[in-house]
Amino acid sequence: MTNRPWLLEEATLEAVRSADYQVAVLPLGATEPHNTHLPYGTDTFEAQAIGKAVCRRAHELGARVVLLPTIPYGTETNMRKLPLAMNLQPSTVFTVLKDLIDSLTGSGIRKVLLLNSHGGNDLKPFLREIAGHTEAQLFLCDWFRMVGDRYAEIFDVPEDHAGEMETSLGLAYFSDLVVTDSDGRLRADDGAVRATRFTAVNEKWVSITRPWHLLTTQSGSGNPHAATAEKGRQVMELIVERLAPFLLELSDSELDADFPF
Repeated sequence: MTNRPWLLEEATLEAVRSADYQVAVLPLGATEPHNTHLPYGTDTFEAQAIGKAVCRRAHELGARVVLLPTIPYGTETNMRKLPLAMNLQPSTVFTVLKDLIDSLTGSGIRKVLLLNSHGGNDLKPFLREIAGHTEAQLFLCDWFRMVGDRYAEIFDVPEDHAGEMETSLGLAYFSDLVVTDSDGRLRADDGAVRATRFTAVNEKWVSITRPWHLLTTQSGSGNPHAATAEKGRQVMELIVERLAPFLLELSDSELDADFPF
């Protein structure tokens, strides 16, 4: 029998029946290029590593939590010109999520955390769309946004895509898939991006869906070369120390008429 009963893909029917799960965590990744040094599965590997670390700690604290397998595909419409960026339209993602949430509520789980690892997955509209149409209360965490207030304490340069933070997580948790040259230097460009011709867009007064084949040279946005495994472990610990106690609170919280207030 698994010694990780909070990990659904390792659990048996007997273990699941006896677990009395109160919270389900559903990680969302993507399959897309990440500069020339990180694998296409970077977002998925990050979601898996973060989900396991957070749920393990939450379980140790006493939370009745279950981690679902990670969804490895997301919305890639702005990377359509890059090879094998595997796209699901937002409406398709919403349909998949609705079906999975129906499976959870059918099994008696009413508290769900969407743990999102892909910037192309804009999931707040889904929360609005499904509200009132499910017995579940959904929560959303874009983990890469939740660390913004502490980012500069750990990292040297801003992160957008395949930059210092993602590379640091790769070095810490899937280093065998991070590509380096013989001197140990990352086999990556510096993640420079092009400005558009419009000041309003460049200053973010107006937004667009950025076409990544025009925005970047190798799909990376953000310089990865200051990344280290230690920085990856630091940001992981920050994520865990924030999310694990939340999962315990969520697990213990009564589903009364005022929930989540």
